[in-house]
Amino acid sequence: MLKLFNAGPDASTKPRSDLYVIYTNSNIPLTIDIESSVKVLFEKAILKQVQSICDFFKVATGELKIKDFGAVPFVIAARVEAALKKAYPQISAEFLLPLKVYASYSSQRDRFRRSRLYIPGNQPKLMLNAGIHHPDGIILDLEDAVAPPDKHDTRFVVRNALRAIDFFGAERMVRINQGEMGLTDLEYVVPNNVHLLLLPKIESAEEVLVVDQRITEISKNCGRKDPVFLMPIIESGRGVLKALEIAEASANVVALAIGLEDYTADLGVQRTDQGNESFFARSMLVNAARAAGVQAIDTVFSDVENEIGLRRSVQEAKALGFNGKGCIHPRQIKPVNDEFAPSAEAIEKAKQIVLAFDKAEKQGLGVVALGTKMIDPPVVKRAQGVIDLALANKLLAKNWKTIK
Repeated sequence: MLKLFNAGPDASTKPRSDLYVIYTNSNIPLTIDIESSVKVLFEKAILKQVQSICDFFKVATGELKIKDFGAVPFVIAARVEAALKKAYPQISAEFLLPLKVYASYSSQRDRFRRSRLYIPGNQPKLMLNAGIHHPDGIILDLEDAVAPPDKHDTRFVVRNALRAIDFFGAERMVRINQGEMGLTDLEYVVPNNVHLLLLPKIESAEEVLVVDQRITEISKNCGRKDPVFLMPIIESGRGVLKALEIAEASANVVALAIGLEDYTADLGVQRTDQGNESFFARSMLVNAARAAGVQAIDTVFSDVENEIGLRRSVQEAKALGFNGKGCIHPRQIKPVNDEFAPSAEAIEKAKQIVLAFDKAEKQGLGVVALGTKMIDPPVVKRAQGVIDLALANKLLAKNWKTIK
């Protein structure tokens, strides 16, 4: 009996930069039929790529129908592989595109995470130019943004995007699913130079450790040397009360984030712009992050059209001690980065502290003084952080120490 196996979004929606694939299994020699909005220009290239994928998986029979809406090669490869693996689940091999040089850079534990742009993992059209907006991080979302029936197909898109897209130096992040589904997600992203994983709805250190241990196993099997950083998301009352142990669960935890939509739902209260209902949770998260030596990341601001409200929300988050905020639209990135920038007064004070530290070091002094005040090492470290943030926001010249 013939069966149909499909992958990709509904063709009736004409999904830009994507395609819809239908594979019919049969005993007749393989045929490939292509409908494309760019057929005149790219039919031969698409046909060649699809044939190479079928050859790789040794699929020589059946019928492939492809409805293309301007998909780039990494998306074509993802959708065709997803459809074929539904038809032949025994196939374990992966059709991996070359890892591009511009996708092979690494990350650092203490890098800035002021702005993180969420992109649904099943929306390649939104991934292609995400890097030009210069967020600190780009999150390819496998969780809430993707409906359960689409998660299988989306894993291939996200995996290929990690190998093929230039994110212009942004930290390469993926939000995985919960539980066993999330552990399966790891197999698609850990070997492909993901930098950081967001772990949703975490309520215990044990949940973090399960993920961390599976990452270790996958890294060993694929030869990965770089760590995979973790950002647990706190989204419940229990998670808030367990925030410190979650932050300290693994050396790979670099930040805690809070998700207020699920948190307020868990409490049975309405989320408001004033945020009185979440003040305790946000304060707990910031204190837990500071105690564990990791960053604290605030929730998203959902009103994309309200820049004034966004800036006010970032100012509040900064005052509470947060280091960054989630973004759901590129237009939110610059306001978030601007508001997390240090003030002119803070920059000037930091410059004085760093210069005093440099002077003390050159003189071989064991203590640092600014005027009549002694400066502790944590103060110097915090001042250097202000300087780094000012440099990142182009509020300070790189050679500021030599400018008179």
